[in-house]
Amino acid sequence: MSVAPSQACLLHFDDETAAAQRLGQAAQLPVKMIDRHRFPDGELKLRLPVDGAGRLPAHVVLLRSLHDPNEKLVELLLTAHAARTLGARHITLVAPYMAYMRQDIAFAPGEVVSQQVVGAFLAGLVDAVITVDPHLHRVATLQEAMAVPQAIVFSGAEPLADLIAQRHPNALLVGPDGESAQWIAQAAARHGFDHAVCTKVRHGDRDVTIELPPLHAQGRAVVLLDDMASTGRTLAQAARLLRAAGAASVDVAVTHALFAGDALQALHDAGVGEVWSTDCIPHASNAVPMAEPLAQAFRSLLPA
Repeated sequence: MSVAPSQACLLHFDDETAAAQRLGQAAQLPVKMIDRHRFPDGELKLRLPVDGAGRLPAHVVLLRSLHDPNEKLVELLLTAHAARTLGARHITLVAPYMAYMRQDIAFAPGEVVSQQVVGAFLAGLVDAVITVDPHLHRVATLQEAMAVPQAIVFSGAEPLADLIAQRHPNALLVGPDGESAQWIAQAAARHGFDHAVCTKVRHGDRDVTIELPPLHAQGRAVVLLDDMASTGRTLAQAARLLRAAGAASVDVAVTHALFAGDALQALHDAGVGEVWSTDCIPHASNAVPMAEPLAQAFRSLLPA
């Protein structure tokens, strides 16, 4: 079901106020904050911003980027169920980063396929999902992982490519592994960049082996592009190899700046110059705003 924008509002939590204001302005939605209290034992008490009659609009847009996801999933559970009882007939989850998508198969007996579990959980809460570059490998579409009536997925690769074209018009784009090939292809096609993809063998979360593809990096401005950077070890290895191959500079562009622990320092130690990211996850490296693409995705859910 779709409703007119006059019957909609954008809900957010206090830690995403700036992102909510940007999205609300771009989507022309009133922005309201969910009041959150944490009890000493860690339990949450939430209060939704209802009107004078104690009601919510028919269409609720809920902004929650799901980095550091575990508590946020409980927040979504509580919020979505309460919103239904308070008048919301359609709930759109805007999750610029979607968690738990990478574990899409059991690699060993007894492993939980978290993509299936979390996908089903979210599909039971909301009617539509808007997200950016979900970390999908063996499934082709988000709706295979999350059976919501409406799912909109777009990529940060093209806006990142626009930034790269401004900084290094003749850049060589390199993907750190085969999983990055789809983003490298999108970004390269947008501006006609030369591009290549490395080969990766993962031995553990922080133990990977990288091999460069056949390429001519000597004297080139190289940009490593991927959908996310978590520990940074894969990108760091690729950067060292590219520096050894004679690259004039190596920069990094990612959609999702997770950068756990000392990941950013590891990149700089490996010879990376600049690091650019979208603002899907707040980080000092944010260089590409995503409010307008997210707003366009929301508008596509509304009746013509």
